[in-house]
Parts: sequence; structure tokens; C-alpha cells
Amino acid sequence: MIKIMTGFSKSEAKAEGIKVTTEIKSLNGKGLELNFRMPKLIQHKEMEMREIFRNNISRGTVSININIETEEAEKPKFIINQEIATQCLNELNILKKNLKIKDTITLEHILRFSDKISYHETEFQEEVVLKLLSKTLQSGLKNLDNMKLKEGQNISKDIVKRMKNIQDWITKIEEISNNRIPQERERLRNKIAQLFESDEIDEHRLQMEIVLIADKIDISEETIRLASHFKFFNEAVQSKELAGRKINFLLQEIHREINTIGSKSNDALIAQHVVNAKEELERIREQIQNVE
Repeated sequence: MIKIMTGFSKSEAKAEGIKVTTEIKSLNGKGLELNFRMPKLIQHKEMEMREIFRNNISRGTVSININIETEEAEKPKFIINQEIATQCLNELNILKKNLKIKDTITLEHILRFSDKISYHETEFQEEVVLKLLSKTLQSGLKNLDNMKLKEGQNISKDIVKRMKNIQDWITKIEEISNNRIPQERERLRNKIAQLFESDEIDEHRLQMEIVLIADKIDISEETIRLASHFKFFNEAVQSKELAGRKINFLLQEIHREINTIGSKSNDALIAQHVVNAKEELERIREQIQNVE
């Protein structure tokens, strides 16, 4: 199964005048990195949320932004801290006595310190918030997963098509390689005849030379291993399991075998097919860098 690492989702849930919004943004990453931004009210749930994300995402750098707010109809409460207001009055009376001020201290004087004795508070019911949070996490992860899978299907079609092109070039290389042994035999016979100016050639010696040449240019082992890699590649793409790491490993093995074929070939047409195959393989590797 092909699923990309990049994606974005935004999910909201409302109840009893409270709204929870969860945004999830995922980017490429070698492993799984989770970054949370959330209100203090739910920070004690971070470890539980991390476990939820680990069970749903295997790779990528994921940013999770959670916001809690009241709906417009809900007004925040204005709170006066009675204890601090009393302390403020007492301190002002002490100051009045020390400075020998005769004026009476009024409420107006105390309210000049309003930033110290009053504040706005929005009360959230934690039980309601946690239920809404659970809903937004579930729907957010589901939407993110659907987005990643949809784009993964497009990549899957592309890389399967490109791998088929590589297989076709390897088949052509095999056909050319199979015809090279008889050609090399005839080339060597003609070369020996020219050197010794004679039609009488030691067939046994010639056969030994042909065996040595055949061993150097034979690519049967490489093509057998490539056939196995192609099979595993197609199985990985169609598997229900995440295939990013497995496919990346197979691409390395395929690249190694194609390189070996290129080093064994002393043929212009084979060399051209090798170049074509390696270029297509590189395009697949670029696509896989974004696969989970």
C-alpha cells in the first residue's frame, strides 16, 4: 500500500457552548516526530494523544494544533479577586497614614489597580472538552489518512508504470545479451584467422576462450535476481501494509543489479538501455521519498 507522508486536516466539534478545533499537518520525515500545541487544560492528555498518533502514523513530521473556545453566545465571566482587593485597600490605608493624607480612600482608588485584582475567566467543563477532543482527533486523523491514501494511489499508478518500463528494458538487454555469445565466437574466430593467416584453428582453444568471454559478459544471475525484485516490488505496492521502507530497499537492490549489468556490457545498445532504466529508477526513488 502506498500512502504519502504529507497532508493536512482540520476538524471541529461543538457542544454546550464549547468548540474544539484540531489541525493536523504532516510533512516528510525519516521517523515519526510529533509536535503538539494545546491549551493548558488538556496538556495532561498529551501522552495518550501521542499513543493515538503512533498507532495511526508510522513516519513523518506531524504538527498538531488544538484550540478550545466558547461560541459567541457564551460570555466570559468577570472575576474580582476579593483577597487581593482587600490587601490593596490595606496597603493604601498604610500609605495614607505614613504620608499623613486626610482624604478618604474610595472604591475608585482601588479600581485603579484593576489589572491586579480582576481578570476574565472562561470556565470549560473538562468532561465536555475531552469528548469533543476525542471526536476531532478521530475525524482529523481519518481525513488526513484519506488524503494521504488518495495521493498515494496516484503515486502507485505512476511508479508501477515506470517499473514496467524498466522491466521492458531489462528484457531487451537479455535478448541482446543472449545473441552476444555466438557473435563473440565468430568475432574471435575471425581475429585468430587474421593473426595466423590460416583457416586451421584450434577449436578446443577457441572454445576455452569463448567460455572465458561468456563468463565475463553473462548477466543471467543479475536478470534472475531482478525478476525476483520486480515480483516483490509489485507485491509491496499491492499489499495492505505500508510499503515505503520495503520499496526503498528494493529500489537499492534493483539499482545495484542494473549497475552490474552496465559494467559487464560492452555493447552500445545495452549501455543505452541501462541508462534509460537507471533514469526511470531515479524518478521512482524521488516519488518514494514522500511515501510513508
